[in-house]
Parts: sequence; C-alpha cells; structure tokens
Amino acid sequence: MHRPTLPMLVVDDYPAMSRLISRILVDLGFGKPDQARDGLSALSMLRVQRYRLVISDWVMEPVSGLELLTQIRADPALTDVPFIMLTAAQERDQVLAAKRARVDGYILKPFTTETVRYRVSEVLARREGPLAVERVD
Repeated sequence: MHRPTLPMLVVDDYPAMSRLISRILVDLGFGKPDQARDGLSALSMLRVQRYRLVISDWVMEPVSGLELLTQIRADPALTDVPFIMLTAAQERDQVLAAKRARVDGYILKPFTTETVRYRVSEVLARREGPLAVERVD
C-alpha cells in the first residue's frame, strides 16, 4: 500500500528517540518528518509550516508535551492539528490531563514499529477519513 508523504513533526528532547520515530515513519512510507528538540521550537515550527500530525514526547523542558498540546489547542490556527503523545507514563491523572487537552492518541514506551503504524494510521483516518491514509498526495 502506498502512503501519502505527510508533513509531520516529531518533538522529543532525546535525539535518539526522535531519530527512531522519524526512521520508523520513513520506513512505513509516511515520509521524513521534521524534528524539534523541545516544545518552544515546535511551536515556532508549527507557526511557519502546516503539519498534518505532531508526535510529541510528554517529558521535556522548558515546555512539556502537555503544555505544547494545550498551546496548540488554544491557537485557532493550530487547534485542528492531530497530536499523538509519546510517553512511558500510564498514570490515571496524566491520561485524564491529556484527554482534557484533547490529545488524539498515545504511543506508550516501549513501542514497536507496528504500534507506531497503527496509531498514526488510526489518528489520521479518524481526523481526515480512511482515504487520507491510503491516497498518495
């Protein structure tokens, strides 16, 4: 199956994790995503480039993934950008906080390539329709 090349943004302060997620997205045929090392950089990039998906780590400084998500949802120009949280945390309070902030999905660490494929495809299909995942742009 051909997948569209989608402008995506991977946000993680740990370069090895950012490279891993990026490589998986490329291997799955989604195209090479842009990368940001923190939430502040990600916000700057989001205001310049229209991304169809953001995958962000939760624990980052100076702006956490949850703070990034909250700022994206508060900005009328960005509010509809699908957002997947990458986290090792499964605590109830954190899950509820992300749900309140309107997260689209989670990828729990440790993860597999199949988990990334499923979650990205599922979020894009829910947000843009099933054909959005199948078509080539």
